[in-house]
Amino acid sequence: MSAKSWAIDIDRDDITQAELVAEAGTPLAPGQIRVHIDCYAMTANNITYAVFGKPSGLFGNDQGYWDFFAERGEPGRLPVWGFATVTESAAEGIAAGDRFYGYYPMASDAVLTVGKAGPGGFTDVTPRRTTLPPIYNNYQRIEALEGYRAADHDYWPVFRPLFLTGWLIADQFEDEGDYGVQQILIASASSKTAIGLGFALGQRTDRPETIGLTSAANVDALAAQGIYDRVVSYDQIMTLNAAAPAALVDMAGNGAVTRSVHSHFGSQLQASIVVGKSHWDAQADVEGLPGPDRQGFFAPGRSQKRIADWGGAAFGQKIAEAWLAFMDVAPRLASIDKRSGGEAALAAYKEMLSGMADPKTGIVVIP
Repeated sequence: MSAKSWAIDIDRDDITQAELVAEAGTPLAPGQIRVHIDCYAMTANNITYAVFGKPSGLFGNDQGYWDFFAERGEPGRLPVWGFATVTESAAEGIAAGDRFYGYYPMASDAVLTVGKAGPGGFTDVTPRRTTLPPIYNNYQRIEALEGYRAADHDYWPVFRPLFLTGWLIADQFEDEGDYGVQQILIASASSKTAIGLGFALGQRTDRPETIGLTSAANVDALAAQGIYDRVVSYDQIMTLNAAAPAALVDMAGNGAVTRSVHSHFGSQLQASIVVGKSHWDAQADVEGLPGPDRQGFFAPGRSQKRIADWGGAAFGQKIAEAWLAFMDVAPRLASIDKRSGGEAALAAYKEMLSGMADPKTGIVVIP
C-alpha cells in the first residue's frame, strides 16, 4: 500500500482477520496533537491485548483494549508500545518535534488529546480513555525517561513494558513471602515477560528455585541464557519434585500445561498466577483443577499499589535501577529485528499471532 498514513484494522470477534487501511488526516481539535509513530514493538504481549480486546471487566468497568484507539462498533486498533514524534500540535505545552514514549495504535500516525502537559510529558484525556489505568494513558518525554540511554533505544518498546510486568510479579512474590514455596515454575519461559520475571527473581539472594517451563526444542538455548536455575520441557513436568511446595506463573494461558502442573503438585501448589494468553488458541481446560484457584495478575494495578506504597519518585527510581541492570544483559538475550512499512507491520502481526515468531528476536516496526 502506498498511502502516506496507514493503520491496521482487526476484527474484534476474530483476531485472525486484519487488514491494512489508508488513513485520511482530519483537522485537529483544540487540545489535540498528531504524532508520527517512529517505532513500536510487536510481541506476544500484543496478542494478549487482542485476546482481551473485548470488554471483560479487566479494568474494573466494561472496557477492553480495543477501546483505547477505536470507538465501539469500529474495527479494533491494537495497542502497541513505542516512540513517536509530534508532527502537528493544537495543544498548549506540546510542540512539533517533541518526542514521547508510550502507548500507540498499530498505525503510522495517531491523534491524541493532551491533558496535564508538563516537562515530563502528558496524559491522554480522550473521553473513552479517561477511566482506564493511568499507566496506559501517560506519555513520557524521552528526555524525562528514567533509566533511558540512547544505546538502549530499540530495546525500550521490546522489553520495557514486559520487563516492568515481570519485575512487578517478582515484587509481589517477595511481598507475599513467596507464598511459602520452594520452587517457582514459569510457563512460556522464553517469553520476554517471563525472562523479566526470571531476571528480577535472580537478583535476590534468598529466594525459591526458579524453573523455566518451555517446549523441548527451546530447552538448551534457554538454559544457556542463565536466567533460570533450571529449564524443563513441558513433557518433563512430571519429573519435578511434587513434595516441594510450588507456585506456577502462567504466561501462556495453555490449558494443557496448567492442568499438568496442577495435577502433578495438587495441594502442594500454593499459588497459580495467570499473566497472559499468548497461546490464544489453546483450549483453556481449567474446570475441576486440583490445587489453588487461579488468580489473575494485572500489572497496572500492582503499579498503582506500589506508587501508593512508595511514592511515584521512589517507584520510578526502583524501576530505573532494575531496568539498567537488565539492559546490561538484554543484548545477549534477544537481537533486534527491524521491519519497515505497513505491509511489514501486518506481516509481523500475523507472524506473532501464528506463534512462529522467534523468541530470541525483538521485532521493531518502523512505520
